[in-house]
Amino acid sequence: MKHIRNIYINIATIFMVAMFFSCTNNAKEVRNFLAEKNLPIAVAKNAHHVYKDSGRITSKLTTPLLHDFSNRNEHPYNEFPEGIKIVTIDKNGIDSTTVTGNYALSYTKTSISEIRGNVVVVNHTGKSKLVTDQLYWDQKIGYFFSEDKFILIKEKDTFTGIGFESKEDLTKWMAKDVTGNLEAKQN
Repeated sequence: MKHIRNIYINIATIFMVAMFFSCTNNAKEVRNFLAEKNLPIAVAKNAHHVYKDSGRITSKLTTPLLHDFSNRNEHPYNEFPEGIKIVTIDKNGIDSTTVTGNYALSYTKTSISEIRGNVVVVNHTGKSKLVTDQLYWDQKIGYFFSEDKFILIKEKDTFTGIGFESKEDLTKWMAKDVTGNLEAKQN
């Protein structure tokens, strides 16, 4: 009786091992399956990412939730459905610009990000602040642009309008349809 029981256990073990090895998929098959189902390849909670260039920290990203859709062939991207905060750091190691928003998409191939909902950009050294509901950021050339309403607050001036472009440190800016208060010196 004990002998028959051992035979059944051995058969069950061989069957389980065979099932285990027959169910393995390669990484490409898993990525394609997730892409077809519009599922992220990875999800990170409370993510903190530090970007470096030549050993120097250039920016820090924090987000409560990150969805990695890098398994897309044509347009791989990262989604930040619960908001994002990015702090760029200048060559002296000082916080230069902070960008926050309620939602963001960042496209890997183009290095263009879209940030939406309560978007605030603060230039710490230039003492300026941009507030809008939608902002596009071309990270390759360091450029912001928006077609939405905006408020740009400088040290002594406040501008409002629709449509805005600037360098990512809020200098050399251009705006469309502008209104606001401007302090001018009189000679």
